[in-house]
Amino acid sequence: MTIADGGYPGTGLVMLHRRAKGQAQLPDWKQQHNHSHKQVRARVEHAFARMKGWKILRDCRLKGDGVHHAMLGIARLHNLAIAG
Repeated sequence: MTIADGGYPGTGLVMLHRRAKGQAQLPDWKQQHNHSHKQVRARVEHAFARMKGWKILRDCRLKGDGVHHAMLGIARLHNLAIAG
């Protein structure tokens, strides 16, 4: 399952729920789904920002699967930091 922002309609990705025309507000279950969706996306965006700050993506973008290995390493370090 892949989540995405609202820029990928019709691609089969899990996106935020939107109000239909004339609809005052979303049902509670859709609001709760949007809330959890935004929390997950925020974590991912923070990880990308951290990689950009550490210049990891720039250094390994031309080295085959270097980005893949860099992302695995960052995920492990981040999980270690969270675990304490």
